[in-house]
Amino acid sequence: MKRHIGFLVFPGFDLLDLSGPLGVFQWAERQNPDAYQLTVMSLDGCAVASESPVSVNVNPLVHEPLDTLLVVGGSMGQGALSPEMIAYVRKASTLARRTTSVCTGAFILAAAGVLDGVSATTHWMNATDLQALHPAVRVEPDRIFIKADNVWTSAGITAGIDMALALVEEDLGREASLAIARMLVVYHRRSGGQQQFSSLLGLDPDSDRIRLVLAYVRNHIADPLPVERLAEVAHLSARQFGRAFLAATGVTPAKAIERLRAEAARPRIEQGRESLDAIARSVGFNDVSRMRQSFIRIFGHPPQAIRRVSRSL
Repeated sequence: MKRHIGFLVFPGFDLLDLSGPLGVFQWAERQNPDAYQLTVMSLDGCAVASESPVSVNVNPLVHEPLDTLLVVGGSMGQGALSPEMIAYVRKASTLARRTTSVCTGAFILAAAGVLDGVSATTHWMNATDLQALHPAVRVEPDRIFIKADNVWTSAGITAGIDMALALVEEDLGREASLAIARMLVVYHRRSGGQQQFSSLLGLDPDSDRIRLVLAYVRNHIADPLPVERLAEVAHLSARQFGRAFLAATGVTPAKAIERLRAEAARPRIEQGRESLDAIARSVGFNDVSRMRQSFIRIFGHPPQAIRRVSRSL
């Protein structure tokens, strides 16, 4: 029996939040015609305008039990958070095997009570608002996607593809998901626990000296990196360098290096193929204890916990 996936859209929805996951399931359907039935639907069943200058033809709401309800994100106006929308999501989620959201679609699930007491994520720019509006939700802003029993939420934009690949993997197996990722020319797949973005790897300070230092740190992450050595790279005294770095980045050199090392270590920890000791030494922490302390400060969890979560996804 085909698994019926219902994609719920509304006026002002984000086109990529729909097309990314929909594309994944369409490729799965091509590989296995008996796998899925796909329905894009809205409250009135009429064409729906997205945030982009594109409208999408849709179907009326599906009222029989869905296998998976997927709520896309977009502009959270009245169309998204109307009483009719919230009532439908609340009822449909009780009947569906899985309830999922992409990006700000989490706000609709939260308004319907689906995320009460549940760990969830959304686009990092909207995470603070989601937590403030719905304190019963355990918002984790640093995740690509989260599976909490039968409720899945993902971060913004392309993260919906990662979540959809994980859903296909759960349904059809790893090889099917991998084949789809190859066809879409995307990674198979970023783990749910992976960070949405790196606050320091993306730094682009105005100062050429500081940009040079950051490049040096990334290329020598495993080496000892005392302030004196970094000051030499910047052609400044240690005191001048410390002040210039703080002014350009908002953090001290020591904090920046700690964060860069943690961010370099985390994906390797999630992959689970190397020992924690080997990873710690290769990124400059020298030992697991120091890496553990940094992970708790930066990510709120020790490396072992992050690895366990990644393996469970």
